[in-house]
Amino acid sequence: MDRRWISNPDRLSAEYEKGVGEFVTFVRGSLDVQGLTKYPCNRCTNCEVHHIDSVRYHLLIYGFLKDYIHWTEHGEQSNPQVPLGFPIQDTPPCMNDQDDEMAKALRDAAGHAYDIGSSSDLLSDMRPPAEQARYDKLFEELHNPLYDDCMKFSALTFIVKLMNVKVLYKWSDRSFVALLKLLHEALPVGNRCPRTYYETRKLLCDVGLGYEHIDVCKHDCTLFYNEHKDDDVCPICGVSRYVWKKIPHKRLRYFPITPQLKRLYSSKHTARAMRWHKEQRLEEDGKLRHPADGEAWKKFDSLYPEFAGDPRSVRMGLASDGFNPFSHMSTSYSMWPVILIPYNLPPWLTMHRSNYLLSLLIPGPKSPGKDFDVFLRPLIEELKVLWDGVQSFDSYQQASFTLRASVIWTVSDFPAFAYLFGWSTQGKLACHICLEDTRYKSIRSKISYIGHRSFLEMSHSWRNSKEFDGRSERRAPPRNFSTADILSQLEAVGQSIPGKATTTAKRKRLPIELNWTKKSILFELPYWSTLLLRHNLDVMHIEKNVCDNILGTLLDIEGKSKDNGKAREDLKDMGIQSELWLQPHPVKGSLKPHASYVFTKDEAKLFCDYLIAVKLPDGYASNIDRCVTESNKLAGMKSHDCHVLLQKLLPPGILTC
Repeated sequence: MDRRWISNPDRLSAEYEKGVGEFVTFVRGSLDVQGLTKYPCNRCTNCEVHHIDSVRYHLLIYGFLKDYIHWTEHGEQSNPQVPLGFPIQDTPPCMNDQDDEMAKALRDAAGHAYDIGSSSDLLSDMRPPAEQARYDKLFEELHNPLYDDCMKFSALTFIVKLMNVKVLYKWSDRSFVALLKLLHEALPVGNRCPRTYYETRKLLCDVGLGYEHIDVCKHDCTLFYNEHKDDDVCPICGVSRYVWKKIPHKRLRYFPITPQLKRLYSSKHTARAMRWHKEQRLEEDGKLRHPADGEAWKKFDSLYPEFAGDPRSVRMGLASDGFNPFSHMSTSYSMWPVILIPYNLPPWLTMHRSNYLLSLLIPGPKSPGKDFDVFLRPLIEELKVLWDGVQSFDSYQQASFTLRASVIWTVSDFPAFAYLFGWSTQGKLACHICLEDTRYKSIRSKISYIGHRSFLEMSHSWRNSKEFDGRSERRAPPRNFSTADILSQLEAVGQSIPGKATTTAKRKRLPIELNWTKKSILFELPYWSTLLLRHNLDVMHIEKNVCDNILGTLLDIEGKSKDNGKAREDLKDMGIQSELWLQPHPVKGSLKPHASYVFTKDEAKLFCDYLIAVKLPDGYASNIDRCVTESNKLAGMKSHDCHVLLQKLLPPGILTC
């Protein structure tokens, strides 16, 4: 049987159509009872099973797999004794293992083939024509060699790997273009290597790696978006949109999340994993293994049973933090990514970075601050649409469905929390839980929050002690503010003008506004005000700060110890702990008596020797002994080091001393 038609690029030729007919005739002898078979087209690649009546259509539209010479998936023996028209080893030159992986990735992005019925119904695909044409082009690039007789790379694989190297080694755009030109000249004539960076990016955008550019006012007043997309000046501060010609002052990168969510359901593997929280999660009273075990998740389900009834409805957390994208930390620049984390997946997949959904990349050089809501606008508009639902396709169940999604809380450190929540975390009323009931005390050069004893039972002995702050504690715990209380307080907050322009007068908060700076844009989401838990603080940030302060005080590290001269003067002002007050000294001016909570030099050496001698399981933590200095101090500890030290090593280490 002559099978040279498989490599014929002209799918409309009589030779190709005849070969497809021979294949269909051959396959009819290996059908199951339902008439299903695997499709060897470039789109399905023998991975999907559909009805025999549609196979001819797929082979004519998408082409036959060029390396599928022996039809072993359709009942043929592995070593057929029939002439194939070309040697067995002559497989398509550009197809190899890496191209197989690329084909799988493209199938996940494009979605699997649909069973569209008999040949009389083969009029159109369920995917929009423009989108279908885009993926047809990608599959064509995947099966085209980089140049004639190339044995290792297809055009698409080469471009993807080249871009990976560019990002990995931080090549500049100019050096990358110079390399592309050199490669184009060095490769044989007729090669498919792109000549410009623009051509490379255009192809990668078709893969689904693109984003939208949204110009931003110089002072973060507004986005040139929707009704302002054609404006040349900021409608708030009047500053020009551009630095020069059509070059904007700032540009927001917006990655729509709807295509990213649809892609999770375009692969049958991830589509099945997105149902894990409902169908495979082990529920056990008193155990918190997944956010679905928490009260916030359960209350959300009870309030919105229609949303909760479909396990494919996506619940997400919104996380953001600033970072410096430059290698030299002396360069002051703060860029803020906004990432959405889908919680439908099992924990080991939820926290894998491949499943993070990057939605916004907020430009610097300074943090957005109180204008964070300005940058969140396009994301909030998309989340409103996703709450109502969009049409998508579930590759696991092979059926269309209405995809709905919601953000059930945020995750951030303390500064980012202030930007998202709208409550200033500085000043006398810094506590976002106690709000107006925050217990504070002004001391030297700072404010102290020392009302913790009010949470104890009224009969507790510590309430009567005056050694803590010089007085007994008789106050009841702060109130638990309900959503209605918070919304009532927000009604009194005046309208703030966004932006950091010097011409914009800074609005002073009225006493009735407490520490509120704004009403968060997140309240525009129809379900946000009903959430039980809206914001989460990143424990790793807080834990590292607490650990550094404790260790700095224990080891008396200069600049990090909280037991300094001002702290001793505060004790004297409050009239407590007189044995720790500063003592006059004829030479040094004052002398700080040694406190029982500070290690002596011998105790500090014993503690550091203990940390050096500790052996931890492989992968449990890094080598903490590398943080021990010659002067028996600790330096250079990472967040996880602080977690392990504070939770496991510090208590026995103190007892050792």
